[in-house]
Amino acid sequence: MKTRTIGDVTVSAIGLGGMPLSIEGRPDEKQGIATIHAALEQGITLIDTADAYHQAGKDEVGHNELLIAKALKSYHADTDQVLVATKGGHLRPEAGAWAQNGDPAYLKEAAKASAKRLGVETIGLYQFHRPDPAVPYADSIGALVELLDEGVIRMAGISNATPDQIREANEVLDDRLVSVQNQYSPAFRSSEVELALCDEMGIAFLPWSPLGGITNAGELGTKHAVFAEIANARRVTPQVLTLAWELAKSELVIPIPGSTRPQTIMNSATATSIKLSTDEIQRLDAA
Repeated sequence: MKTRTIGDVTVSAIGLGGMPLSIEGRPDEKQGIATIHAALEQGITLIDTADAYHQAGKDEVGHNELLIAKALKSYHADTDQVLVATKGGHLRPEAGAWAQNGDPAYLKEAAKASAKRLGVETIGLYQFHRPDPAVPYADSIGALVELLDEGVIRMAGISNATPDQIREANEVLDDRLVSVQNQYSPAFRSSEVELALCDEMGIAFLPWSPLGGITNAGELGTKHAVFAEIANARRVTPQVLTLAWELAKSELVIPIPGSTRPQTIMNSATATSIKLSTDEIQRLDAA
């Protein structure tokens, strides 16, 4: 497994997105833990989660954090090198609806609750999940500053951010912003502006839904012919080829594909071994 860096921490170049293991359609706990263990077996040392990763409208906030903590505790080998990145400020109060809460006091309490569920004194990476239009962005990021200074979190990141918000967050954090997590995939490329800015600023960029989302990942090759064509020529799946393309964008890109089965995350992990040619990258960029 090749590695990349978030802040001053070395992690696997591919992470595991925990969301599908806890929302609607999730596998049973045994399969969920087996999937996390399979990721660890492949050398994956970045696991992304959030307190909002649970079934909507149910009293199970932090379900995914608890599942990850249980999987790490039950793993047969040392997991101290695993960076668990969680998020706060986004909620699922009812079916079909998301909500934001960027209130600084709320974010501080949410982070402490996440740390308790994860069974740690200090969260490795805590990310402000989504801007709250009712709260000044600088105020929400100010909560991360306090969490850093109090030792509740070790590193701070943001998610679903614009270029201006990336610059503002880094300024409020006094150049301590280490990661930006935005949607990015062959079907969703509007975040290329943020990716380029992160590359310029030396900030890790973590594409969420890097394969197009839970319901679309299986049809990636059908919907994106050039990706399927190059994947077939290389005898890999379109999904693996897509992750390799994203990795080629910048040494600061770390995709976090979700998975509900050991086989799929094991497949995703192989993307780090693929080196695309300049011609292949140009064709994929233009597709």
